[in-house]
Amino acid sequence: MSLPVHLVPSLAGVGAGSLVTIEGDEAHHAVAVRRLRVGEAVALTDGAGVSAVGEVESVGKRVFSVTVASVAVAERAEPMLTVVQAIPKGDRGELAVEMLTEIGVDTIVPWAASRSVAVWRGERIAKSHAKWAATAREAAKQARRSWFPTVAELASTREVVALTAGADLAVVLHEDASASFASLSVPKAGRIVVVVGPEGGIAPEELDAFAAAGVVAVRLGAEVLRTSTAGVAACAALLVRTERWS
Repeated sequence: MSLPVHLVPSLAGVGAGSLVTIEGDEAHHAVAVRRLRVGEAVALTDGAGVSAVGEVESVGKRVFSVTVASVAVAERAEPMLTVVQAIPKGDRGELAVEMLTEIGVDTIVPWAASRSVAVWRGERIAKSHAKWAATAREAAKQARRSWFPTVAELASTREVVALTAGADLAVVLHEDASASFASLSVPKAGRIVVVVGPEGGIAPEELDAFAAAGVVAVRLGAEVLRTSTAGVAACAALLVRTERWS
């Protein structure tokens, strides 16, 4: 059985025998909800490549401490994946973030596409971004990731086009595209960007802007996927051709 994973601010300088204290909401959930007990084995991570395994030494109301048995440092997997996700309606945004995190995406960018049904404005921008970030954090813990994904700030089409600059491969999903994933030359390292449109489809002017920036329009197949699942399918089609899934 996999050990429960807890996120800590830092594991810098931590080694075998070190005592690490976890406080706040992370500790409250472990103690009050999971009913963590002294002697239980747990895993800790800083979300930036360092993880540790140890045994619970003490438990308080909103705090617990762990005596570390071992520490591991993971290098970032390559190629790095960035998914630009047009904002879907309802809770499908969180669903997309959860699945993209589980599959190993490194950066998730919420996109205010012109045909997005849902719109983030005013206070909703910060609130919705916080939901996506919390979803990514919890999904990363569930997936036992050493490197947690970054949820970027809400991006406009102009900012998304700029984001694709310098990518080793940038694709935009479109059902009318002639290119297939099988026809792509997938880099072994560097950065891949996948752009996923909204329920209403990508506007012609947005497609033109992507094409002018060298972004390749690609189709997944004959079926049309929901915006919340298309990015996961696209990433799987790419990852299977990299050493990350070898």
